[in-house]
Amino acid sequence: MCKLFLITFLMAAAAFAQSAAPAKAKTLTRSELDQLLATPDKVLLIDVRRPDEISTNGGFPVYLSIQIGELEKHLDAIPKDRIIVTVSNHAARGGKAADLLASKGFNVAGAVGAENYEKEGGTLTRVEVPKKVATAEK
Repeated sequence: MCKLFLITFLMAAAAFAQSAAPAKAKTLTRSELDQLLATPDKVLLIDVRRPDEISTNGGFPVYLSIQIGELEKHLDAIPKDRIIVTVSNHAARGGKAADLLASKGFNVAGAVGAENYEKEGGTLTRVEVPKKVATAEK
């Protein structure tokens, strides 16, 4: 029984270590992203954060929003003729998304952390999420 527990524990630890592995994608600096954004017809930002994170922390004026858990289901919606930059708060989730996209044949420049970009002097856009409006019953 003890051996079975130990084997199960070791297998779980190995699986966790693989999922926690750092991303291979390059983490882009503010200046690197700004260079890419200078040709907006050639680049596509994919923000993998939740909408509340984008509204709270800020984001970029134009992006495709696909949360990381849904990314693989929506690969056909992502154009292959653009340079892809993935966005998250600090580039960790963005890096994992960039790795996934690169493995599927997309041209990925890297990942950027929106909060890191702002700390480096970049400007983010903040949009307030509209509150639900109660409708009057008839």
